[in-house]
Amino acid sequence: MNMTEKHYSTMEVANILKVSRKTVFQWARDGKLKATRIGKNYVIPQSTILEKLGKVLGDDKKADIDNVVNRALKDYEAAFKKLGKE
Repeated sequence: MNMTEKHYSTMEVANILKVSRKTVFQWARDGKLKATRIGKNYVIPQSTILEKLGKVLGDDKKADIDNVVNRALKDYEAAFKKLGKE
């Protein structure tokens, strides 16, 4: 856990994301939300909340975008070259 980054409780995250506290617990338990378990509760870093809100791209999303771009370049290389000449 990065101690320099601000962390939020499950109740705070539920209010921010406009979902129930139970939903936040499920997301944390299922790995859909990066969280650290402390006792019976979770704390969620601010960066994770921003990713969930779509304010920043997480590493997973960046990797997905890179894969799509690389696949397009591979599959449509000739078409892109022709378009570049026009």
